Amino acid sequence: MARFAATTSEEPGGVRVALAGDCDLAVRDELIATLLAAVDRSTAVVVDLGAVDFLDSSGVHGLVAAHRAAAERGGRLYLENPSGSVAAVLDLTGVAALLARDATGKAAGTHNGAAPPGDVPGHGEGPHHGDRAGE
Repeated sequence: MARFAATTSEEPGGVRVALAGDCDLAVRDELIATLLAAVDRSTAVVVDLGAVDFLDSSGVHGLVAAHRAAAERGGRLYLENPSGSVAAVLDLTGVAALLARDATGKAAGTHNGAAPPGDVPGHGEGPHHGDRAGE
């Protein structure tokens, strides 16, 4: 059985969700339910990944689903403290940049803290890896 824990707490200006253990297929439903409940409670949700040991595509999906739900409500979901292989997965998928904050606390790379429409890594127009057009 996968080791996983999620702790949600109120903090000034929003809600913090501290995750620990493995965020994988075995805990996908619990992860998504926890994140969506936090998004329902506040327009600013911080997800602390400092104690997460493993993150697979199910965990990435949960983070992106919660981001989309927050954006639909006019809110934001941010990530803090990813490290090691978790940080590498988030960087490779583009989710680290999507859910980052700049020094002012606004969403990094966006205007007024709002994510650009359709800003989901791996979804969009343009060349894809492996395309050989133009060679």
